[in-house]
Amino acid sequence: MPTSTPSRSTASSPEHNREDALQRISEKLSSHSARWDREGSFPHEGFDLLAKSEVLRLPIPAHQGGESANLEQQRQVIAAIAKGDPSVALVLAMHYLFLRSLTPASSWPEKTRQEIYQSVLRYGAIGNALNVEPDLGTPSRGGLPATVASRVGDHWVLNGRKIYATGAPRLNWFAVFGRTAEEPTRTGVFLVFKDPGGHHPGIEIRETWNHLGMRATGSHEVIFKDVIVTDEHAVDLRVPADWKKQADPHRISCIVVLIATIYDQIARNALDWLTQFLHDRVPSNLGAALSTLPRVQEKVGEIAALLYVNHALLGMLTSSSDQGVPVAEADAYLAKYQITNNAVRVLEIAMKLAGNHGLTRDNPLERMYRDVLCGRVHTPQDDMALIKAGLSVLDPQH
Repeated sequence: MPTSTPSRSTASSPEHNREDALQRISEKLSSHSARWDREGSFPHEGFDLLAKSEVLRLPIPAHQGGESANLEQQRQVIAAIAKGDPSVALVLAMHYLFLRSLTPASSWPEKTRQEIYQSVLRYGAIGNALNVEPDLGTPSRGGLPATVASRVGDHWVLNGRKIYATGAPRLNWFAVFGRTAEEPTRTGVFLVFKDPGGHHPGIEIRETWNHLGMRATGSHEVIFKDVIVTDEHAVDLRVPADWKKQADPHRISCIVVLIATIYDQIARNALDWLTQFLHDRVPSNLGAALSTLPRVQEKVGEIAALLYVNHALLGMLTSSSDQGVPVAEADAYLAKYQITNNAVRVLEIAMKLAGNHGLTRDNPLERMYRDVLCGRVHTPQDDMALIKAGLSVLDPQH
């Protein structure tokens, strides 16, 4: 007989302890999720929980006091948090991506990296990249930002306006994408810091986020007026053409994995709710649960197939990234397209099977449906993914 291997679910297992902690956090988040959605309020209580756990510091290198979590471990955490509340998971995913930009391979000063790491470790600071502007839209489609940093003496003075700044009410580090007022102009990241619970005279947060889904992300408009930025906080300044030449081949995979995991988990949450509903619902004219009907079983099987594909794609991207094997950009784009659209399709099927029960706001399926639709707006959007895939076929040298 084969010898058994010790289970990692032992009391002394760090992985088991983390899973238990994540489950408790997820359950707490779930108990508040409907209220945060209804009010469109920011989940400060949720982030208070995260700040008391190891979650915020996971990507920080172990020798810096963090956990050196790889992408697979980060993905598991994002999925667990999204099981409780997808909006909290989205802010956390953006924070992880922000921390990833601090790798030694980047051009960020060591002093700046240390400053950010210590703020996370000491009081649970959170960061995010602010890229989108009212006129520019997302910079992934090209163009120069209207946010401008002018040189004054030995520092920069930043002025500009960003929209869809996810997590704005809780952010301590605003990584603002802007350009310099010089010739030739350079673009890069201007770091703006705000003390926890404090006030920065040059930062104004306008509470403009009032969306259909992911309503608790606090993705408000942020205005920067005459904000002083030191040279240590003006990082990665490049001539625009150099951004593509020096692009990180693994970054797009990390973005796709962490963001798509959230929307995949929303679909899995929907399946959990639907499964219970189909077992419990016994129409009087049928005399049996809806789960016994072949046509219902077929549709649930279709959901299982969609989620199976998502699992395979996320696993492939995650494994490749953790092994240091870059995935072609077109392939990563297609994975994001497929995973998010599969998640939307899952909710469409679930809503049809649930009927009026799915549409009522007394049940969470309606909220899940609104949330999952937001998966399509994240970069890369559907048209970008399909155009890049088409070009890779029609013009492989492009």
